[in-house]
Amino acid sequence: MRISEAIEGYLSHLADVRRLSPATVRGYRSDLAHLVRVSGDPDIRDLDVEALREWQWDATTNGLSKATAARRTSAVKGFFRWAREEGLIDADPSGRLVAPKRGRTLPTVVTAPALDDVLAAAEAEARTGEAVALRDHALLELLYGTGARVSEICDLDIDDVDHDRRTLRLHGKGDRERVVPYGVPAARALNAYLVRGRPALARRGESAASAVFFGVRGGRLGPRAVHALVSRVVAPTVGAESLGPHALRHSVATHLLDGGADLRSVQEILGHASLGTTQIYTHVSAERLREAYRLAHPRA
Repeated sequence: MRISEAIEGYLSHLADVRRLSPATVRGYRSDLAHLVRVSGDPDIRDLDVEALREWQWDATTNGLSKATAARRTSAVKGFFRWAREEGLIDADPSGRLVAPKRGRTLPTVVTAPALDDVLAAAEAEARTGEAVALRDHALLELLYGTGARVSEICDLDIDDVDHDRRTLRLHGKGDRERVVPYGVPAARALNAYLVRGRPALARRGESAASAVFFGVRGGRLGPRAVHALVSRVVAPTVGAESLGPHALRHSVATHLLDGGADLRSVQEILGHASLGTTQIYTHVSAERLREAYRLAHPRA
């Protein structure tokens, strides 16, 4: 069996058995496609550890970051473990691969005052009553108000919103659901959009009738449009050319911890399966504290 055929079986396993999200499966597909390109798509039994090391070397010499190279190595090792369990190979050639060590990089965090300015500008724009402006204001308020992933916001349906309790039911990675609260400003923006913005956008198309957020053509809003919005209105506040919606998740976590929230609560809000994932934000808060000390204390 060719490697490309085996990879399709593995991706089906990830989607149908392990129930990983479509976005995660697309990521695995992209990482494993590089192996097919470099190896020439031989029979899976013909690929040995030396060929895999050549594949790793190709990734390194083509300027991939350590984080990307480590992720690709992890994807390949997972694929070959599955292939051995399925009886497609007798021995796992990836067992002796060593992933590059990832350097610790602290996530980008937008300050609370900067986000206040962004949201105030979005609110002012929404007062025009234009449907897209109302939608964008509600989007930004909910992304910052809940710490939701962009895919979770795009997948949001009308039935997932509890207006009385001011909560959203989010569908996260691995089909895990969680309920998160949102605040009064987000409630106001969402209600204004649902009453005055959503009907205008929904009339432009027939698809995704249950969706909360629509694109300009009437279909369910996609992640690319949300990325473009955040990059356009939030990135300039941190002096970046582009900035993804994930930066708002980073900001939510950091601001919650700065405000006294405990780590477990932040883990629940963000939907992290592991507390270790959430702990990176304690480092962010510590760095911010050190910087504030350095700037403000006369003996720093």
